Amino acid sequence: MPIRVPDELPAVNFLRNENVFVMTSSRALVQNIRPLKILILNLMPKKIETENQFLRLLSNSPLQLDIQLLRIDNRESRNTPTEHLDTFYRNFADIRDENYDGLIVTGAPLGLVDFDDVAYWPQIQQVLHWAKDHVTSTLFVCWAVQAALNILYGLPKITRQQKLSGVYQHSLVQPHALLTRGFDDQFLAPHSRYADFPTEIIREHTDLDLFAVSEETGAYLMASRDKRLVFVTGHPEYDSHTLADEYLRDIGAGIDSPLPYNYFPGNNCRLTPQASWRSHGHLLFSNWLNYYVYQITPYDLKHMTPTLD
Repeated sequence: MPIRVPDELPAVNFLRNENVFVMTSSRALVQNIRPLKILILNLMPKKIETENQFLRLLSNSPLQLDIQLLRIDNRESRNTPTEHLDTFYRNFADIRDENYDGLIVTGAPLGLVDFDDVAYWPQIQQVLHWAKDHVTSTLFVCWAVQAALNILYGLPKITRQQKLSGVYQHSLVQPHALLTRGFDDQFLAPHSRYADFPTEIIREHTDLDLFAVSEETGAYLMASRDKRLVFVTGHPEYDSHTLADEYLRDIGAGIDSPLPYNYFPGNNCRLTPQASWRSHGHLLFSNWLNYYVYQITPYDLKHMTPTLD
């Protein structure tokens, strides 16, 4: 089944060129079916690229999805045309009275910034508290995980001395969990962050279930027992070239950035890397949509009382 997006969104042609089934809003209007309403709070600088990455993963599902994009504020973007933001993104004031089946909060390049110094920190707090009553299940990615753990669990910001960048092997903690159904016992996933998520901190200071961990990266995948909060500390949505682009950008800016681990062939940054995490990224989002959203969300979103019963 397709994802449903506005007819003019750049991702339509981008994904169709990859043979991804995309349904425009005009076509969806003639179908008598309730799609899942998925809200994406996009905090990444290159918003169009991030849209393409997440929509690609969301499309690998038998469910029809109605995608809405959310902006955190109206500040001018250096990487995304204002016309694009004004056309395809909604402000929080426009959606605060609505309910959604799912919410995705993306990462952000704020790993070395204290929470109180983040320009839109009050807005992040507002959205996360709002989601408790208006969203069935919320999925946090990378920096958003760190922000959510602080806001919802009171965990302090833990920062690594050196940036974690590369493709790392992870192991399943609960092999038969719904969120990791179909995963290999060990699988690869990319990371690009300064945030640290030690497994012992998660176990001792939260009630979250851990589903996948790594000796190098710590906790990778965890969720609340009622399925309404899901945390992914890496970037399963990344394209094969994204880590390379980030590395070359940092080097060009004079930042002493480590060569991404287990990424470039022969550790040669002149060679083209290949994605080794794509299948598990698709599985993760498909499982989240099915078991953590579709199976527990109410048919009538006016009645937001999601339950496991």
